[in-house]
Amino acid sequence: MSIFRSTADKFTQMTQTPIPRLVSTLAVPTVVSMLITSLYNMADTFFVGKIGTSATAAVGVALPLMAIIQAIGFTFGQGSGNHISRLLGQQRRQEAQEMMSLAFYSAFLVGLGLGLLGLLFLDPLVNVLGATPTSAQHTRDYVFYILIGAPFMVSSLVLNNQFRFQGSAVFGMVGIFSGAVLNIILDPIFIFTLGMGTGGAALATILSQFVGFCLLVGGTFRGGNLRLSLAAFRPTLDRYARILTSGLPSFWRQALASVATVLLNVAAREYGDAAIAAMSIVSRITMFAASALVGLGQGYQPVCGFNYGAQLYDRVREAFFFFFKVAAAAAVVLAVLGFLFAPQLVAAFRRDDPEVIAIGAAALRMQCVTFPLMAWFFPSSMTLQTTGQSFRASVLAMCRQGLFFLPSILILPPALGITGIQLSQPVSDLCSFLVALPMGIGVLQELKAAQAGVDTQKK
Repeated sequence: MSIFRSTADKFTQMTQTPIPRLVSTLAVPTVVSMLITSLYNMADTFFVGKIGTSATAAVGVALPLMAIIQAIGFTFGQGSGNHISRLLGQQRRQEAQEMMSLAFYSAFLVGLGLGLLGLLFLDPLVNVLGATPTSAQHTRDYVFYILIGAPFMVSSLVLNNQFRFQGSAVFGMVGIFSGAVLNIILDPIFIFTLGMGTGGAALATILSQFVGFCLLVGGTFRGGNLRLSLAAFRPTLDRYARILTSGLPSFWRQALASVATVLLNVAAREYGDAAIAAMSIVSRITMFAASALVGLGQGYQPVCGFNYGAQLYDRVREAFFFFFKVAAAAAVVLAVLGFLFAPQLVAAFRRDDPEVIAIGAAALRMQCVTFPLMAWFFPSSMTLQTTGQSFRASVLAMCRQGLFFLPSILILPPALGITGIQLSQPVSDLCSFLVALPMGIGVLQELKAAQAGVDTQKK
């Protein structure tokens, strides 16, 4: 299940294996995990699309809630994972285990609190998310089950991230893959056979997440992985501060994505369910494409963290450039395919609605134009976060879905109508790249200077 036989072997492999082979080995399971996660998110949209446009819109309206759940999971998962990889690079295993347990149990409790709060205020929540009168009941049915499963979804994300930062991404992939297969099987059964509609899609999702959760917990007791333990749950303000500081970029990235989607839904609501459904479908498709780059980056992050902790800064730089080159090639290919086959991709979800296809195809093509720029954005953002440069990483994380997208979605639609909605994300991506370019160059220069300092000390 793991490419490493022991803790000592893991340290040796992470700090001595040639970078292309190491990153590729770790990236394969993370890319697969991300693609599978996106695939079964798309499965919900696909099967719900058979119900109607309003049901498809409801899944899009629920996306902000999913983003908040992900924000909590990634904050605790990446916030603890960054420290775990550096601690393991410094061979401080006990501290790493305590950090792991603290983040997992804390995230579960926060997810439980979020779920209970959401269920108490379900109707106001559905309205705030941007539901139309025709999609409100579908949204309510979907959100109800998602809130019940929130603690398992949150803590599964935490464990998946922690496995990655230990260099044991295969364990995370098994949990994600099993849940995805189950979700795809259960979706048509609950939606159509049992007649549960959009609620059935959400129930299939949380049951699948629960199965994945159980497998992920079991994985902590196998191989050379850190052990999940209540005895290691030792909360301190200092540890929470380290988790939150390191996890803030992930929080801002996901939380602002939630706000951005709400505003996108509100802007699209003026043009009816077709516009909301179209933008929801485009979001799923672009998330699927981006998940390949993010998965590659998740294979890069433990390499970055281990070697940064071991003061092997040249290896971090080498891994950065390998990540960038592969991501650039993949992004160009995906962008070209998305541009050429945009109508067919959107039609796969709502073939019987020409308005959804027209709006979605135009939006997808616009996003494909700027998508290759993400090949520089992701390495820069992930390197800053993994090396503990939280402020700069947070600023960069806030750019794409916050600092640039929010003004775009507020300004462009009133001026350009539906075209303004379609242009908001591409404009944000371009501006985000212009910020990421000097930040990425800067962190590479700092790593080069740090390596020179280490070399001087050795002399």
